[in-house]
Amino acid sequence: MHADRRNYPMTSKPTLLILAAGKGTRYGGLKQLEPVGPYGQTIIDYSIFDAVRAGFEKIVFVIRAETEKAFREKFNGITDTIVPIEYVFQQTELPEKFQHLNLKRNKPWGTAHAVWSAADKINEAFAVINADDFYGRQAFESMASFFQQKTGKYALIGYPLHRTLSEHGTVSRGICQVDANNQLVKITEHTKIEKKNGKIISHFNGRIIELDRNETVSMNFWGFLPDIFPHLEREFMDFLSKNIHHPEKEFYIPSVVNKIVENHIKKVSVLPGGSLWAGITYKQDKRRLEQTLEKLINQKIYPEKLWTIK
Repeated sequence: MHADRRNYPMTSKPTLLILAAGKGTRYGGLKQLEPVGPYGQTIIDYSIFDAVRAGFEKIVFVIRAETEKAFREKFNGITDTIVPIEYVFQQTELPEKFQHLNLKRNKPWGTAHAVWSAADKINEAFAVINADDFYGRQAFESMASFFQQKTGKYALIGYPLHRTLSEHGTVSRGICQVDANNQLVKITEHTKIEKKNGKIISHFNGRIIELDRNETVSMNFWGFLPDIFPHLEREFMDFLSKNIHHPEKEFYIPSVVNKIVENHIKKVSVLPGGSLWAGITYKQDKRRLEQTLEKLINQKIYPEKLWTIK
């Protein structure tokens, strides 16, 4: 159980929570720190740059303990001059109720567990992003504008499916059902989507499903309030209870959000802003991302040098 978070001061501007604890198995290395910009900038550099100019005032990284040195060496040079940065470790940490279990797991428990791991660092509205996804400036501006409205809701940046695929293998995406008021009705995690013979197909629960190219999907760009943390802990304990004998299972953010929506605890607004995306699921994806950044730099959307990192 995390400490009583009411003792933590609440800031007026949102925090950016960056999920960076992945092992990059399909990529073949620590893709979170892969240089993609003209001066060795990572995707994270661009995300922080976009977040700061949209009004975010703090960065929290969720990382693995063994990568802490590499992350600090890369990003701590901007801490004092641009934005404060904090780190938390995502490990195979369990709630106290389950610490007696000897669950054999050699990696963290998934994206929802990663967010839960940061509970003691956040007591304000916050956005969640992946370290290896380039979301574009508009997405950060859209989320920052949503937080300013103080609706009490959660939010998700929606992307059209066809703009989020890789030419080099399958991807995981959350397929969203959205109502006429742009509120999330349901999100379903599809872990194996690919382009094949001119179609977009998903290998889902033993079936092959054809998907519409304009399906709204989640790229894990969420907007939450700190009251999400008790829900995450409760759902994580439920997840562990059901999967004690299946330690390979992942605890995903969409599963928690679905419960919240189904039980009418919170509404989740699906926001515009997902017009541009690029990522590096596979090594071969890197060139496309570099070309995207080159184009945006030529359009003066980004400077060639974001900042000087010590």
